[in-house]
Amino acid sequence: MPSARGRNLTFTEEARRAQLVDVTIELVADRGYAAASLGRIAESAGITKAGVLYHFPSRQALVEAAYQHVLAAVVATVGAAVEAAGPADGVSAYVRSMVGHLRERPRHVRMLIEAMTSVAPLTDSKARWSAVADLLAAARAARGLTEPVDLRSAALLIGGGIDAIVAESLADPAYDAAAAAELLVDVVERGFLS
Repeated sequence: MPSARGRNLTFTEEARRAQLVDVTIELVADRGYAAASLGRIAESAGITKAGVLYHFPSRQALVEAAYQHVLAAVVATVGAAVEAAGPADGVSAYVRSMVGHLRERPRHVRMLIEAMTSVAPLTDSKARWSAVADLLAAARAARGLTEPVDLRSAALLIGGGIDAIVAESLADPAYDAAAAAELLVDVVERGFLS
């Protein structure tokens, strides 16, 4: 992997960058974006601020790298589930895998929330809802459904349902998020895919 300086990173540099990303996710999740200063990141990683800046040109660049790391993990998990399910069942796989992935990684959820609320340039609402709308359109086509549906609104409802389920499971660890995901799948099936 090339560095910002245009050369390939050593194994040690890659490991340190990964550690800094992990530390940043922890700090942002536990204390919020504002509290994840370069000083705190450096202290948690056991290096100096200059050491952090050697690997990332700024705090913003490090937070963006942490956000991208979390986002890539979600995309990989959910993408694999959707691909395995096929077009007709892609939306259901999306709901189940998204809820499952985020329920199992509360710090990732908090990192995503902080990015959406504190680091506005990192978020793109249209990218999120349009991906779900595309899955819904593909599922409808695979099932031979032709009557028009407001895909944007449907995708926003699905995303909002997922967000609410994940938020509730963070607030109440006893909440059965998997059962709630199945209920959301049933609502999507009945409302948009039958």
